[in-house]
Amino acid sequence: MNVTFNRIDAVNATLTVALSKDDYQQPVDKAINKLRQTIALPGFRKGMAPKSRIQALYGKSVLADEVYKLVSEKTYEYIKENQLQVLGDPLPSQTEQAPIDFNTQQDYEFTFDVALAPEIDIKLTKRDKLPYYTIAVTDEMIDRQIASYKANFGEYDTSVEGVEEKDMVKGLLTENDGKIVIEEAVLMPAYIKDETERQKFIGAHTSDVIIFNPYKAYQGHEAELKSLLKINKDEVAAHQGDFTLNITEITRFHEAEIGQTLFDKVFGTGVVTDEIAFREKVKESLTAQLMPESDYKFLLDAKTLLENKGKDLQFPDELLKRWLLFSNDKRTPESLEKDYPKIIEDLTFQLIKDKICKDNNLQVTEEEIKQQARRTARAQFAQYGLNASEEMIERYAPQLLEKQENVENLTARVLEEKLIAFLKTKITLTPKEVSAEEFNKLFA
Repeated sequence: MNVTFNRIDAVNATLTVALSKDDYQQPVDKAINKLRQTIALPGFRKGMAPKSRIQALYGKSVLADEVYKLVSEKTYEYIKENQLQVLGDPLPSQTEQAPIDFNTQQDYEFTFDVALAPEIDIKLTKRDKLPYYTIAVTDEMIDRQIASYKANFGEYDTSVEGVEEKDMVKGLLTENDGKIVIEEAVLMPAYIKDETERQKFIGAHTSDVIIFNPYKAYQGHEAELKSLLKINKDEVAAHQGDFTLNITEITRFHEAEIGQTLFDKVFGTGVVTDEIAFREKVKESLTAQLMPESDYKFLLDAKTLLENKGKDLQFPDELLKRWLLFSNDKRTPESLEKDYPKIIEDLTFQLIKDKICKDNNLQVTEEEIKQQARRTARAQFAQYGLNASEEMIERYAPQLLEKQENVENLTARVLEEKLIAFLKTKITLTPKEVSAEEFNKLFA
């Protein structure tokens, strides 16, 4: 077997794999024997057909499969061993590949066109400048976050008397003709659309009996009515009469009050001890939550900077377009021409990013992936205003690592964070604090 690499220019090359019978005969014989064990030919038990018969019927097909498999293995083995940075996959040469005839030939030669990535030599210095936008945390944002904490750390009270609009009322619900009986029906007056029907519940007490008309109460909102009555949508019209609700329980939600109990639940015991410190701590938390937004905008700006530095990079356009069409059967030559500039733009950034990471040893360890999983878990809890305990984080984070897709996303995020941190040290940043509205307009 012989592999020959021929560099045509900086970004185009050919790779030729030459095979003789000695290279492929052993895997072909092995494949024939394996096939013989699985095939039942007429007149023979499974696995007992003569090898010569299997060879006659399937030999050429097996030969082609094994030759192509061997050529593919050696092609990618050569690329890996010689550390060639290839764009896409090698494609059969349109000019140098001779016809292959498995009926007459014993020696084979396969020639591939290979698209090479351009050499990257991008320099960053402090003369390169970018703005770094941070979002100003306002009192309104702090108030909204505190309101979320109050709601999330509130409690339900079942000892109340006198139904209020937002209370949850539970009881035995019976249709007056007896067709529907629901032992633990639940409703909230706030969701009743008809004012007259809603007022029947306001001020009611446990053990009171309320006669009301659900069809009228929820008219125009069939989803809520069928949920209350536990019926199908097409059955709603058949239940337009009165129902009786025997109230067995009234539940009222009380938001948490501003005080030490809430402070401890949100930030831990004794971390803050008064409202001023609490608001400051909330501000710090919001600032930290918004930092990824700032980093994301910075990375977009850095991407533009690096793409501009790489705008003169040469690509094997003709071969790259061939591969893009070959690898995506939904893409047309017309759509490719339209998309190609953006493809090259993104590819330029990816190549530069890879080069920066390689040259500066920006790598991701298994422990860093685990730490990112913990941060992600904590952030997901924080979205719901929850200050998750370490026990909750340690229980939930490993679940994120069970899916390979999550692992890949977490790995990419860690590497991106390292890249951002590196870029910040290499160029000059101009800090700019803006409002959330102004920040969002930067993406318009």
